[in-house]
Amino acid sequence: MSTTTVTKTTKEMKETFKVFGMPWYILAGVSLTVIFAAAKGFLPNNIVGGFALLYTVGILFGFIGDRIPIWNEYVGGGPILAFLGAAALVYWGVIPEKSVETVKLFMDTTDFLDLFISVLITGSILSVNRKLLMKAFLGYIPAIIGGIIAAFVFGILGGVVFGIPASEVATKYVLPIMGGGTGAGAIPMSEIYASVTGGDPAAWLSFALSILTIANIIAIFSASVLSKLGETKAGEKFNGHGELIRTADDISKLEEKVEIKVTAREVAVGLILSCAFYVLGNIFSKIIIIPEFTVFGTNVKIDIHRFAWMVILVAVANVANVIPLELKEGAKKLQGFFSKQFTIVVMVGVGIALTDLGELIAAFTFGNVVIAALIVFGAIVGSGLIGWLVGFYPIETAITAGLCMANRGGSGDVAVLTAAKRMDLMSFAQISSRLGGGLMLVIASILFGIFF
Repeated sequence: MSTTTVTKTTKEMKETFKVFGMPWYILAGVSLTVIFAAAKGFLPNNIVGGFALLYTVGILFGFIGDRIPIWNEYVGGGPILAFLGAAALVYWGVIPEKSVETVKLFMDTTDFLDLFISVLITGSILSVNRKLLMKAFLGYIPAIIGGIIAAFVFGILGGVVFGIPASEVATKYVLPIMGGGTGAGAIPMSEIYASVTGGDPAAWLSFALSILTIANIIAIFSASVLSKLGETKAGEKFNGHGELIRTADDISKLEEKVEIKVTAREVAVGLILSCAFYVLGNIFSKIIIIPEFTVFGTNVKIDIHRFAWMVILVAVANVANVIPLELKEGAKKLQGFFSKQFTIVVMVGVGIALTDLGELIAAFTFGNVVIAALIVFGAIVGSGLIGWLVGFYPIETAITAGLCMANRGGSGDVAVLTAAKRMDLMSFAQISSRLGGGLMLVIASILFGIFF
């Protein structure tokens, strides 16, 4: 078998300006092709056309965002500019409606976001030391509860400043913000609101989605700031650099190091495992039904999301040690590939298909922003403090147990972890969004019963 060796001089390498691994002229050709196709209605209305548009928009915004002073350090850099920039292009009508529909097909019909999250959950959990995993789960729920309590306290204090009753702050601001997102949080909460009060669920939901959108943006920015604070001299001892448990290094040293050779086949099996665990989680969400129960005369129904089941099932598989080491490493490598190469795609997709910039602007009043910021700050403080007490790093705990409760669910988790540069913590983010969100439905039914 013959091989071909390609060499380039140092001068040639320096003269070739690259963006996202491509020489500038290749990127220019790709961008012009995709932009022309979108403008003339020639963009294929399928996953291929979706990838082409999302990568083009994402790479261009990402390149700019990574080079804007302050923004690149404290706001999240390229991925966050890609997210907001894409939403702005839709709001201004720059991206043709037909191309928007192509992206919605990519994000909603093919549900690429679910594949992305599934790969990250599987890879991140299977790569964790089994003893560390058990310790993490034991301390994590108290950290979530700490964030919820502090969010209520800080939110009500903000209401006092702006003359808004505590009952209104709790039910209209804190509940939707800390509810675990839209589909599994705000929407079922609106149904609980209607059943308790007899009011119009759309009226409650309209404001809930607006205030949740504001909190989601604040949570993303806060994640970037927390990451940056962790790099300071004062914040270093609170920063786990992506590791949740403070004693993780000591526990990991007890595990025998084994050299594992991973081929492309093991990486492919990582994808198979991710899909299989996702399907298994979906099965559990359908066949294991929590009976409805009554709180203050209100029937409450909690559906455990497939991602929550998936986190539990992958964790059980890891603790039981039923998956060979080489397959765990394959899943880990696949997770690294997805988080590094597809994050920009997901961020643009969320901006185009799942973000209404007009909705955000309409709710963007000074009082709403301050109260939402205080609720998010409470989630950070409460979860971070309890996290420290149970042996976690406060920054990692605040980002996952706090900020991933105060965002818009799965898409919000991706944005928050991207801004924080901690995509490996996706499994804990999903515990917050899914199991924490289920807890908030119970709290919502109690509060609606008390205040209405």
